[in-house]
Amino acid sequence: MKLPAWIAAALSAFAATLLPACDIVNLPEIKPGITTQAEVRSRMGEPGFIHWNDDGTATWEYSRQPAGVHCYMISFDRQEIVSRLDQVLNEASYGLLRPGMSKDEVRRLYGQPARKRVFANLREEIWEWHIEGEMPFDETYFMVHFDTGHGAVKKSSKRIEPKA
Repeated sequence: MKLPAWIAAALSAFAATLLPACDIVNLPEIKPGITTQAEVRSRMGEPGFIHWNDDGTATWEYSRQPAGVHCYMISFDRQEIVSRLDQVLNEASYGLLRPGMSKDEVRRLYGQPARKRVFANLREEIWEWHIEGEMPFDETYFMVHFDTGHGAVKKSSKRIEPKA
């Protein structure tokens, strides 16, 4: 039986509000040097994406986009024990972006974007992430601009708009 659209939308909104609550409970229990991959999977669920590192280890991506404002990258060592846990949507991470980076490199830095748009007239594809803003009544977005000709990063920007 298919759910009516309004029920499906309500359930999705409800689930989106629960994710941050789960993070508040689960993230403090994930400890570098102690927590295993199996424990992370049990607490956080399946990762949205797995990034494979040059040394053969893995970094799991848990993006809270588009409704949330966080993306957690959990890295493991060769013994499948957590080596790092980072919330990557922050000012320090934004400073790591460089012109010429590929889309894969950007995805690796910030996780799955909330939205992707192409502006043919500007020869740009823009990826944006919903991020924490300074004012509670504003929606803030970090944006990465790619050149559609060669696919590499041109620049980054931020967009702020009043909450509806």
